[in-house]
Amino acid sequence: MTTTPAPGVIRKRSDFLAANKGLRVARPGFVLLARPNGLEPDSMRFGITVTKKIGNAVVRNRMKRRFRELLRAELPLHGLAGHDHVLIGRDGGIERDFTQLREELRAALSRAREGKGDPPRRRNPARKGPKR
Repeated sequence: MTTTPAPGVIRKRSDFLAANKGLRVARPGFVLLARPNGLEPDSMRFGITVTKKIGNAVVRNRMKRRFRELLRAELPLHGLAGHDHVLIGRDGGIERDFTQLREELRAALSRAREGKGDPPRRRNPARKGPKR
């Protein structure tokens, strides 16, 4: 039996921004971003983002701990080899049952493996500021 290495952690902002240009799969509790990382063919990395819109620091940290545990358990089995995976927390994610989150992550990873991402987000024309 071969053991897959534990997934690494994304720490640089540039890697998060690069992942944002990849495949996007939205679920009720989170949004999964997946993009080839250009590293070793079997290397996997993950990152977690939870904005202040979700709640105070206690709520955000709890959500990040849940996502971290979820990713460490599921990525070695179901993750995309040679890809970066980023989970963006959504408002309803903190109340969701852990087994429900696990099933949603598995479904999102299988969609990403098939290349079936969600359509790109439309920009809000009323929003001011430069396009990135």
